[in-house]
This record gives sequence, C-alpha cells and structure tokens, in this order.
Amino acid sequence: MLACLDHLREIDLLSTFIRMLLAMICGGMIGIERSCRRRPAGFRTHILICLGAAMTTLTSQYLYTKLSYYTDIARLGAQVVVGIGFIGAGTIMVTRQRRVKGLTTAAGLWSTAIIGLCCGAGFYEGAVCAAVMVMLVEGVFSKFEFRLMNNARQFSVLVGYKDMDAFNNVIRYIRDLDLEINDLEITRRSGEKGENGFASFSLRIHRKIQPDEIVRDLSRVAGILTVEEM
Repeated sequence: MLACLDHLREIDLLSTFIRMLLAMICGGMIGIERSCRRRPAGFRTHILICLGAAMTTLTSQYLYTKLSYYTDIARLGAQVVVGIGFIGAGTIMVTRQRRVKGLTTAAGLWSTAIIGLCCGAGFYEGAVCAAVMVMLVEGVFSKFEFRLMNNARQFSVLVGYKDMDAFNNVIRYIRDLDLEINDLEITRRSGEKGENGFASFSLRIHRKIQPDEIVRDLSRVAGILTVEEM
C-alpha cells in the first residue's frame, strides 16, 4: 500500500469526498465504454452504481468507528453484491432466436459495484487498478475476442425458412461447401401459411470460410426468411 495515502484512509470530510469522487471517476470510465457501444447500462448507470456501493461501505465504517455501532461492517457491502444482481439481470436479454445478450454489461455492472466498495473502504490502489483492468477487458479484449470468434471452427446459425424446398436448399448449400453438421434442431411455428419454420445448425467449418460469408450466402438462398449467427 502507498504510505502517502494512509491519512486518507480515516473517515473525515476530505477522505469521504475523495472516495466518492474516485468512485464517480472509476464508474464513469467504465460507463463511457458501454455508452459508446450503445449498451442499455451506460455512463450514468455505472457512476450511480459505483457511488452507491462506495457510500454503502462508507456508511458501514462510519457506524462502526464514529457511532460505536459494533456489528459486522461487511454486511452492508455483501448486500450490495447480491442486490446488484437484480440490476444486472435487467440488462440480460434472450432474443426470440435464443441469443443471449447483455452478459458483458451485467458483469461490468457487478465489477463496478465491487470497485465502488473498494473506493468506499479507502482501498484506492485496488479501485484504480480494477477500473483500468475492467476498461481493458471491455474495450481492448473485445477485439481479441472478435478475432477468436472469426477463427473458430465451430459455428452456429439460426435459419428461418419459408418451406421445405428452402430448407433443402440450405442443406444443399452446406454440402456444397463441404461443411460438417454437428447438430441440427428444427423448430416449426404456426403461421398464416403454416409452413414457416426455424432450423438451428451447429456447423464445423474450415479456415478458408468466414462465418460472415456463410450468413451472407444463406440469406440469398431462395425461400430463406432470416439468418442469424447464434
């Protein structure tokens, strides 16, 4: 720990202001990246969560040190960790095509709350390091993850087709590319024509073909309504 910050670990007006300010800065740093990606929980949400978590820890310390309210000072912080799950759950969506979105945002909110607890406890070094690392994961590592996904040999796609002729065209296209079907699930739904349906393909592809090319080519097949990567 940095010795120059020891005097700011006591509960007084200056240390309280610095802890809340640091919580606002750390939460804002993470929230900016989410806002730039147009995620449901953005700049202000991350700031408020980090500030609230910091204030929770500060309140616990104040009750223990100033009011001699001898209790488990970690109890309030533990409730923050549990309670933030309800907010994070609101950012997770399961689409009609069974795609799960918002997991990274939910994890970021949970991490932001923990950073806020660090700020409120006066653990300045840990809060700053964690904030930088969370930004690194959400901002820089996303490009690395995208590259890994493009180079992955496993690929899942959901195809909405008009009739069985269109479905057969999809099978023919997959065979022409010499792709291996690891799993196939067909889900029909009642519609006006009664023939529309969805087929979920789990494919094993070779390195010469990019998943985006498969999605683009499948969308051009006659009778295909929708094509989405899962």
